[in-house]
Amino acid sequence: MAPEQETLLEFPCDFPLKVMGATREDFAQAVVAVVMKHAPDFDPARVEMRPSKAGNYLSLTCTIRATSKPQLDALYRELTSHPWVKIVL
Repeated sequence: MAPEQETLLEFPCDFPLKVMGATREDFAQAVVAVVMKHAPDFDPARVEMRPSKAGNYLSLTCTIRATSKPQLDALYRELTSHPWVKIVL
């Protein structure tokens, strides 16, 4: 039996993060600030934004160059603990 792999990802790799929260004027800037803390080479111009049908929520897709599982874990932890963020996929 093969040993359990910690992750199926091979690093470095492009990794899309989908972050959803209530629509706020500064939501995208807050999310980008957190992402850049963990992935300094992230280009904020590449953020894809999609409002919900009713406009109450905003979905952001940030594709980062992931370098390790600990990097992704720390980024997920910080994003999910942000008070404006509802879901991170």
